[in-house]
Amino acid sequence: MKKDIKWGFTGISIIVGLMLAIQFQTVKQPKIADTRDGWELRTQILAEQQLQSKLLTEIRELEAQASSYETQRSQSKETALKQTLGELKRESGQTKVTGDGIIITIKPLAEAELLGETIHSISPELLKRLINELNMYHAEHISINGQRVVNTTVIREINGEPKIDGLPLSNYPITVRVLSSDVQNLRDRIKVSKVIEQFFIDNLSVEVSDPVKKLTVPPYQNAIKSKYLEPAGKE
Repeated sequence: MKKDIKWGFTGISIIVGLMLAIQFQTVKQPKIADTRDGWELRTQILAEQQLQSKLLTEIRELEAQASSYETQRSQSKETALKQTLGELKRESGQTKVTGDGIIITIKPLAEAELLGETIHSISPELLKRLINELNMYHAEHISINGQRVVNTTVIREINGEPKIDGLPLSNYPITVRVLSSDVQNLRDRIKVSKVIEQFFIDNLSVEVSDPVKKLTVPPYQNAIKSKYLEPAGKE
């Protein structure tokens, strides 16, 4: 009888133990699952944060590149504008120019001075003819007594005195500097030009120098005015 009770008690203990073990396992299992899901969630969040950080870095790099390209484009436009402005100033005679050229010296004939003949001031019309001849033979830059000749240059007689843009040309010698990309051809043609004979008739000699390297023509000193251009008004 006692053995039966003992075995019964043992059996009950085993059953209770198994139930407790099952219950303990049942209680513990969700915690393990939750812990595993939490780590997976943390890992996923960390991966997303790393991806977001990478994307932000790439965005900053692209923005920096775009800013750099914009700066370069702006600088390129500014450089092109300055270059164009420089070319326009050069073509309009507002800058000093150095190149191959010749020097033409106009002065009274020595024979006329010895004979006591009257030496008149240079004729504005004759001087303009000389400039036209030089331009016809591909002169690129011209100055007369240090005054640059441009499209708006005025050579005329004022109160009996020849002037170029208001500067007097009454004293001799008169020096004409001429630059050309084909200076030898220019020199050869101007030496046999008929305009030289016209100076001789006026008791003036015209000496044409040999080609000169690095001859400088000064810039135009006066303000260049345009008859048809006006500053744009503010809108």
